[in-house]
Amino acid sequence: MTARATGDGLRGTPTLGAFTGGQLRRLGAVAGLSEADAETYARVLTDTLGAVAERPLNLPPPTRSFLSDDHTPVEFSLSFQPDAAPALRVLLEPGCGADSLAHNGRVGLEAIRALARRWHFSTGPLDDLRDLFLPPAPQGPLALWCALELRPGGVPKVKVYLNPAANGADRSAATVREALHRLGHRRAFAGLPQGVGYPFLALDLGDWSEPRVKVYVRHDNLTAGQAGRLSRMEAGPGPAGIEGFYRAAAGLGPDMTGLSRRPGLSCHSFTDTATGRPSGFTLHIPVRDYARHDGEALARGERVMRHHGMDASVLGRALAAVTERRPQDGVGLIAYLALAHQQDRPPRVTAYLSSEAYAVRPPVAQAVPHPVAVR
Repeated sequence: MTARATGDGLRGTPTLGAFTGGQLRRLGAVAGLSEADAETYARVLTDTLGAVAERPLNLPPPTRSFLSDDHTPVEFSLSFQPDAAPALRVLLEPGCGADSLAHNGRVGLEAIRALARRWHFSTGPLDDLRDLFLPPAPQGPLALWCALELRPGGVPKVKVYLNPAANGADRSAATVREALHRLGHRRAFAGLPQGVGYPFLALDLGDWSEPRVKVYVRHDNLTAGQAGRLSRMEAGPGPAGIEGFYRAAAGLGPDMTGLSRRPGLSCHSFTDTATGRPSGFTLHIPVRDYARHDGEALARGERVMRHHGMDASVLGRALAAVTERRPQDGVGLIAYLALAHQQDRPPRVTAYLSSEAYAVRPPVAQAVPHPVAVR
């Protein structure tokens, strides 16, 4: 990591809140949000971060947040579909300034409750799982993250991300199984694919037409062939399409081995409690560990988007909204590329964008496999 220049149009030394709020406003314009909505959401971002929003960026990160490589407690993402404006989301860690993981979780829980009071939604599903994910002495790399899908009108959709290893990594599977059982998905756990861990469980809260429970599974050394067999959806995506996305996003040709650095992730979304099958499947590729620089990652993202009939130019505009640096001058601005399938909907491509408030990962010199076409 190298320290980043604290510029981006802000005079003097910016604060964490001013820096990330500015990124959100500019991304809002890319996503077609009104200035009023973008301003509202920027204030929600700083309010939810709390006191650390006023922390100058010439100080170190408030904590070593697991949310990003440079420990910025904020990440953005844009989700794309054909012939539609992209959906802008922001993921943040409300308790990032806490002095312990337990305190982090308490602050995060109160932040979610504050959002629930503001937008009049229930925290019941989260409260039902509190002992599983927010115990008195939690373990693991995170306690609670909050994601906001920033819709026109100034009222977002809200998600929370929880840590299945909170009561110990060896109990992660049991924790996920019990959480699904409490939420009514009693047959869901048996239908998940094999992996080497469960890094996140996510809940939709508030105004969702079909609230989801999402289980993330980690896959070390994932190959294209293995990725193509991960979906458990009924009438879900075929293996060839998933394998093609894998190869295009990771830049791995057919003669290359799997993801030997940062692992791939699969996500399985459950909405129907009457069946054990998920209604959604997403494959996440950590492109930042398989590209020399963000110019390569951008080209791969644009190639995937064009393959799925999307306006690929939007991704480049989104990067320019986040940073003034050239894509070739670092790697990690695009953290993940993901392909999402949801029942009865067209596929979505999502790009996860790092704020880089504190540092930029320098480009790597070693050769990486050439990108391949999407099948």
